[in-house]
Amino acid sequence: MVIDVITLFPGMFKGFLKESIIKRAQAKRLVKINLHNLRDFATNKHHQVDDRPFGGGPGMLLLAEPIVRAFEHLQANGRKDAHKIILTPAGKTFSQPKARALSKKKGLIILCGHYEGFDQRIFDIIKFDDIISIGRYVLSGGELPSMVVMDSVIRLIPGVLGNASSTEQESFSKGSELDYPQYTRPRDFRGHCVPEVLVSGNHQQIERWRKGK
Repeated sequence: MVIDVITLFPGMFKGFLKESIIKRAQAKRLVKINLHNLRDFATNKHHQVDDRPFGGGPGMLLLAEPIVRAFEHLQANGRKDAHKIILTPAGKTFSQPKARALSKKKGLIILCGHYEGFDQRIFDIIKFDDIISIGRYVLSGGELPSMVVMDSVIRLIPGVLGNASSTEQESFSKGSELDYPQYTRPRDFRGHCVPEVLVSGNHQQIERWRKGK
């Protein structure tokens, strides 16, 4: 999978790209992540990408032109069929089924918002495939939400996790079910013991116990 992220703050992704599962997925060449600075697509000498909204109001809006130019640049360079995503509080709440659906795509383009939002005309011109929110709260920008989306999607790509069954038995893998309680060594920790059924060796009883939890 190839993921292109359009952002005003590419530096925010440094740690995310160089640690844990995301680092390993890139090392295995199962995913390639490209960061694109939105200011590179501005047309004025100060690389301005925002301006005050018509009609007044607090804050600034991201200009339509640099955003449209960024998408046109990517589509002209082999990303024409990539799945286009915009992150905004007005979007549909992100979920595990959506993450699984996105993990089957060959490529994603993710637009990170900032300030008070976007010039509405980008929605008329770009025709996004998904408008996504990660929750009903406000953040300073779309960088953290984009990392949330990428992390949940990338770990579902076959070969990324060491054990493929991990994604089949975890929370939300079957509708709204949460994972069952789990224990490891020692068997007795400060008087708190592992449930006897888990050390019984009876796999049918263990499965029933886990389903019940």
